[in-house]
Amino acid sequence: MRTKMLFPCTMIAVWTSGLLSVASAQTVTDSVNVKKADGSERNVMLNASDATKPREIQIGLPSEDVNVYENGLPAVYSSAVHKLQYHWRSDASLGEVGLMSPSESAIRTGNIAYSVDSYSKLGQKEFKGILNYRANHFGMQQFDLNVSGGIGDKWLYSGSVYQNFDPGSFEAKFDEYTDRMQMYRAGITRLLGNKGKISLQYKYAYSRNTGNELNAAPFIYVGDGSIKEIPGFEPGLASYGPASGEIEYMDVMDGKMKKANLRDLADNRSHEIALLTDYTFDNGAKWSLNMKYMNAPEANYVDFGGSTISELSVEDGYTLADGTPYSGLVEGRRTWLHFGKVQNFLITSELEKRFGNHQLRFGLNEWYYYLDYHSSSFQWVGSVKEYPDILTASDGSRFYGFNELSPEYTVGSENKLAVYVTDNWQISPKLNFYYGGRLEYYRMSADQVAHSRYSGFYIGGTAPDGEVITPANVTKDKLNYAATAQLTYNMTKHFGLTADATVATRFPRINEYAGTGPTEEQYKRVTIPLIRGGLFYKNSWIDLTSMVTYIAKTNNIDQQNLTKPGTSEGKTVLLIYDIQTLGWTTSAEIDPFKGFHLHALFTYQKPVYKNYSAGVTFNDGTQMSVNANNMIVKEIPQILVELDPSYNITKDLRLWLSFRYFGKTYANLQEALYFNGRWETFGGINWSVNKHLDLGVSVVNFLNQKGAKGTISGSELITKEEASKYAGCYMSGSYLRPFTVEFSASIKF
Repeated sequence: MRTKMLFPCTMIAVWTSGLLSVASAQTVTDSVNVKKADGSERNVMLNASDATKPREIQIGLPSEDVNVYENGLPAVYSSAVHKLQYHWRSDASLGEVGLMSPSESAIRTGNIAYSVDSYSKLGQKEFKGILNYRANHFGMQQFDLNVSGGIGDKWLYSGSVYQNFDPGSFEAKFDEYTDRMQMYRAGITRLLGNKGKISLQYKYAYSRNTGNELNAAPFIYVGDGSIKEIPGFEPGLASYGPASGEIEYMDVMDGKMKKANLRDLADNRSHEIALLTDYTFDNGAKWSLNMKYMNAPEANYVDFGGSTISELSVEDGYTLADGTPYSGLVEGRRTWLHFGKVQNFLITSELEKRFGNHQLRFGLNEWYYYLDYHSSSFQWVGSVKEYPDILTASDGSRFYGFNELSPEYTVGSENKLAVYVTDNWQISPKLNFYYGGRLEYYRMSADQVAHSRYSGFYIGGTAPDGEVITPANVTKDKLNYAATAQLTYNMTKHFGLTADATVATRFPRINEYAGTGPTEEQYKRVTIPLIRGGLFYKNSWIDLTSMVTYIAKTNNIDQQNLTKPGTSEGKTVLLIYDIQTLGWTTSAEIDPFKGFHLHALFTYQKPVYKNYSAGVTFNDGTQMSVNANNMIVKEIPQILVELDPSYNITKDLRLWLSFRYFGKTYANLQEALYFNGRWETFGGINWSVNKHLDLGVSVVNFLNQKGAKGTISGSELITKEEASKYAGCYMSGSYLRPFTVEFSASIKF
C-alpha cells in the first residue's frame, strides 16, 4: 500500500471520556451484604473501564486476570478465553460480596491480588423477593429479580433472573446492543437441622458483548500528555466500527476462506451446576465442601486494533464499495476472531477449628480446566470517520494479512491439586500472628504451535521455510507454593505496628502456550514476593493505616505486537521480563460526625521493568530493538488517590461520591510517550422510600473529564529522543464511557 504519511506515528491509546459502574451503589447495598476485608470493600463494583465486571485494584503489577470467587470457587477459572463478565454479574442472586486481601488470596487461590469474594443467596424459611431495575439516558435497561423462601421445615429455594439490554452510548449498526446478557439461576437447599446444609444450584448464562470490539476512536496526540478530538468525531458518542459487520477471514484451523458477520462471532453460552455443603460438628469444627462443573460450548469474542493513520490519494487505487475512488485519511485496522470451548470441574473444601488462641483452617483445592481454543486474524484499511468504510484495494481485495498477526491455538488441560493451612494466633491481647502456607501440584498438557506466524498461516499449512504447521504436545508437572506471615502489635489502645510478607509462585499456564509459547529455555518459575510494613492508628472517629510496600514479579510472559514506526507492519514476539515496585500507601476510614463517612487513600509507587529487552527483524530486513530496563512500567500510575465521601442527610436519604485520581502514566515501553493524570468520578443519591421501595439516581463522570490512558500500541520501539516527533500525531485507541446518568429502583416483597 502506497501512502503519504501525515505524521510518522503508529499508535493506539485509550480515551478517557467517562467511567462505568458495574452495579449502582444502592443495588449493592440493599440487596447484598457487603463484607469488608483488608480495611474496606473499596467500591470494587464501581469500575471505570468496564460496566460488566469489578474493577482491578492496583497492587503495583500488571493484572494477570480478574479475580472473582463465588462460593469459594473461581467464578471462571480463567478470563483468558471465557471472560468473567460472560458468566458472572453482581446481581440479586448474591447474598454477600467482599474482598480478599492479597495475602489471603495467595494462600486460598495461589494468586497474589485483591480478589472479590461472593456468596449466593440460598433462601430462608420466610418468602422474600427483590426486583432491581436500572436504566440510563442512553437507553440501557436492566432487570434483576430474585425470589427465595422455604418449603416445610427442612427445605429452602432460591431463583434468579438477570437481563441486560445495553445499546451503548451510540448506535452500533450491526448489533442493536453493545452488551446483551441473560442469566438464570435456580437452587434448592436441604437443612441439616442446626448443623448445616446442602445446596444444589444450576446457572445458565448467555452473553454477547460487541462493545468489546467497538471500544475505539481516532484522536490527536498533542505531545504534552493530552489529546484533542478529530473534528466531527466525539469519542464515546460515535462508532469507529463499520456499519456492516460483514467480514471475510481465513480459518486458522483449515486455511479455508470464510464469510461471517461480527454480530454472530461474539456469542457466549455456559451451563453450571454446583453442590455446596457446610456442616458444624459438635466440637465446634466447621467443614465446607463446594464443587461445581461448568461447560461453555461457546466462548467467543472479537478484538479490534489499529496502526498508522495516513493519507491516501486517488492514485493509490483504493475505492469505496460502490467503486468511487477514495482519497483522505485511512487507518490500517486489525481484527482477531477468538473461538473457544471451555470446561472445568472445581472442588474446594475447608475445615476450621479454634484451639485456644489459635484459629486454624485447613483447605484443599482440586481444580481441573479444559480448553479448546483458536483465533484467526486479518487486516483491513478503513476510512477515519464515524462508521468507517472498508476500502477496496486496486487488486479487488478488502481484507489482507490473514493470520499474520498472532493467531492462536491450544487444546489441552491443566490441573491444580493444592493443600493449604492458615493459623490466626492471638499470642497475647496486644500481639497477633497470622501465617499460612500452600503447596500445589500443577500439571499442564497442551497441544500448541511454536512456529512463528506469517501471512496465510493455518494448521496443516506449509510455512515459507518448508515446515508443515502441526501442533505438538507440551506436558509439564510442577510444584507451586505460597506462604504468608503477618504480625500485628498493638502498642497502645489506639496505636500499633503491622508487617507482613507473602510469596507465591507459578509456572506458565496453558493460555500462555496459545501463541508461540515459551521454549524449554524460557520455561521458568514465576515468583511474586510481597513485603509490607507500617503503622496504624484507630479511635472513635478515624481508622488510619500507613504502610511501605515492596512487590516484584520474575519471568513475566508477555506476547507483544511490535510495529515498525510509521507503517502498519507488525511482528509478534514473546517477551520474558521482571517487574519491581516500591510504594507507600496511606488509607483512612473517617467518621468525623454523625451520618458522614469518608474513605481516603493515597499511594505513591514506582514500578520498573527489569531484564526487559527484545529485538525484531521486519520484512525489509530492518532490525530494531526495545530496551525498557529500569523504566517505569507502562499503564501503571505512580500516584493514586481515592476519596469516597458519603452523608446520610436523613436516615432514609444518602448522598455519596467517589473520586479517583490516576497520575501520569507512560504509554509506551521506553518512557517516550505519556498521558496526564486524570480524575474518575461517580456520585449519586439513594432514597429508602419505605421498607419495600428504594430509589436512586447516580451520575458517571459527573466532572465530564476527558483525556487518555493506557498503551499506545505500535509505539514500543519509540525512544525518548524521538518523542517530540509524535506531537500532533493522529492515532486511534479505546475510550471509556462518557457522562452518564443512571436511574435505579429496588422493590422488596
